[in-house]
Amino acid sequence: MSELNERLKIDNTFVPVEPDDQYLLQVNALKKYFPVKGGFVSHTVGYVKAVDGITFNLRRGACMGLVGESGCGKTTAGRTILRLSGEKTGGQVLFKGREVYDLNPKEMRELRPKMQIIFQDPFSSLSPRMPVSEIIGEAVREHGLVPKEEFDDYIDRIMDECGLQPFHKDRYPHEFSGGQRQRICIARALALNPEFIVCDEPVSALDVSIQAQIINLLKELQNEHHLTYLFISHDLSVVEHISETVGVMYLGNLVEYGDTADIFDNPLHPYTQALFSAIPVPDPTIKMNRIVLEGSIPSPVNPPKGCKFHTRCRNCMECCKETAPEQKEIEPGHFVSCHLYDDVKSLS
Repeated sequence: MSELNERLKIDNTFVPVEPDDQYLLQVNALKKYFPVKGGFVSHTVGYVKAVDGITFNLRRGACMGLVGESGCGKTTAGRTILRLSGEKTGGQVLFKGREVYDLNPKEMRELRPKMQIIFQDPFSSLSPRMPVSEIIGEAVREHGLVPKEEFDDYIDRIMDECGLQPFHKDRYPHEFSGGQRQRICIARALALNPEFIVCDEPVSALDVSIQAQIINLLKELQNEHHLTYLFISHDLSVVEHISETVGVMYLGNLVEYGDTADIFDNPLHPYTQALFSAIPVPDPTIKMNRIVLEGSIPSPVNPPKGCKFHTRCRNCMECCKETAPEQKEIEPGHFVSCHLYDDVKSLS
């Protein structure tokens, strides 16, 4: 890690945040870089800056939507928060006031049940050699969450909560539909009695009618078990329906963050405005003012200088090409990183 910091000249002198009891999760200037190997001796020639300094807080029992184009770093952010992608490159991840990356293996094992993930592809994330009862109950048994004599009844109750029948216990993943497989994935996460779940595009591989069922199931479980979600998606309509707050990512950075109503009613960043202009309106009489972004997303290995979005922004100014914008609170709880608001006094 010291070699990585030296090569990248990472500034880890950021101001650490103090634990705040009102938040279950606090993410501060989080960075995750992956080395790029090249040459005959396979030495490091660069780094993919997948997550490049994102900051947000998540209250207990709330749901935060994380949106952006494919390749912007949404999934990597979720996996890094859960400590599933090796060591972080920089920043803080505080879960219930504790730095996740400071925990030793024993402490991390105790924390694992409280932090779960629902993967995007329900088929590849399930073992084809295990029946449903073992898929859901394996981790329950490993962590000793329920007594042995109560194990079967516990698995039956979890399956029932997720819309699965008792006779499904002895079946294998290939015998189920896509929606049923995703219910199995949800049951597997719920069985560990978690407090925080990363939902990594959990409905993107499903039909629209099944998407609605899964979203409603997630909301019911959230209300019943007081769960906290980080909901990663590229479907803005779904995010608006399920989330209280929304973060918009672009090339590893969080360009805008705030309450869902504020973001959707008044998007401030040009990238957010372009994303929202693509939301279909179910009314043929309304003309859509689509903002078409020119060019393609730059490489995260060699991002542009200054604002990373300036190569595709219709409002690009000279300062955008040289200086990266700082995050400003334009409205209460509504943050944006854009030079268009340099003259606006930040509330923070």
